[in-house]
Amino acid sequence: MARQRAYRISLETEERKAIRKILRRSNSTNRRTRCTILLNADESKSDPSTYQQIAERSGVTVPTVIDTLSKFCKDGPVAALNPRRNPNSDVANLKATGDIQAKVIAKACTKSSEGRVRWTLTLLEEELAVILETKLSRSTIGRILQKNDLRPHLSEYWCIPPQADAEFVAAMEDVLDVYQQPYDEKYPLWCMDEKPFQLLDESRNPLPMRPGDITRIDDEYIRNGTVSVFCFIQPHTVKIIHAEGPTRTAIDWSEKVKFLVDEVNPDAKKVILVMDNLNTHNTASLYKAFPPEEARRIARKLEIHYTPKHGSWLDIAEIGINIMTRECLNRRIPDIETLRAELKAWNEAYNSAPTEINWQFSNETSRVKLKSLYPDIDRNQELRDQLRQKKSLIK
Repeated sequence: MARQRAYRISLETEERKAIRKILRRSNSTNRRTRCTILLNADESKSDPSTYQQIAERSGVTVPTVIDTLSKFCKDGPVAALNPRRNPNSDVANLKATGDIQAKVIAKACTKSSEGRVRWTLTLLEEELAVILETKLSRSTIGRILQKNDLRPHLSEYWCIPPQADAEFVAAMEDVLDVYQQPYDEKYPLWCMDEKPFQLLDESRNPLPMRPGDITRIDDEYIRNGTVSVFCFIQPHTVKIIHAEGPTRTAIDWSEKVKFLVDEVNPDAKKVILVMDNLNTHNTASLYKAFPPEEARRIARKLEIHYTPKHGSWLDIAEIGINIMTRECLNRRIPDIETLRAELKAWNEAYNSAPTEINWQFSNETSRVKLKSLYPDIDRNQELRDQLRQKKSLIK
């Protein structure tokens, strides 16, 4: 005989919506399971079910169903969806005190042992067994790292800015100030960047995807050289203009800029252009491509702002390059003709419904988050006074 239910629930409309929202968005398997139990036990939309029926539909055991429903009835949905661990359980009584956790964190933040690329849980377990009097399991170490948002198995290439660099700060604040200006069609703002792209052909035809299996691509490929892909993006409208060519020279850059000035913005008084300090990204390149009169005419229509050295992340065009790569270029393309056709099709589709760029970094936020980059004014004045004092003693 089926066990009679002692805990019965009838969800309100808002409660049901909230639980379904948590079910869709939660990364916790336990929380999603408990959401499923509550929805299956809801008597407002269906006839009462037994604990066994709810357990079968939810893919759990009967005790789990009873535990979830009892917490819901006694303490509400928050307690049911976020159960506290039993303080008397062996798992909760971890040996990792605050002092031990600090030592684990300190070790994980150091360079890995000799001959190893990075720390792993096994390596940390072995190393900490020597340092600590208490032996910690891999799972305990993993929980400590997760709790403190430490991921020693990951690394990322990044443009690390220098410390206390007035030149960096001046260029950064200049670019950020440009981004804060409202849109003006007479002075349109464009950001520019370029990237090399390797043309690769298949050595063997890929095996197409089929039910139960993914597309399989041979690890061998044929190199067909490299090309350069240019990307111009307008932050206010998020419009992207691309170009590609077999070379990346001063003449190539000049031709792309001339197209931007004469074809894309013919009625603009000046085109505001933000870009990095690559050796070809300057008005001198115009004189290598065009007669002096033409080069001077194009230069007069440009207002150039450079991102600081080692600060190319301030160029919004890098976002455009990332979008272009993710949606179009992240694959093998055999030749430049195919590349042009693919980029043209992608660019037309993208500009018909561009992705909004929510740029929130400003001078105000940089002065707080990147405070270490700003020179110490008091220290500079102190050095100046010391220099003056030395000169006065010499006289």
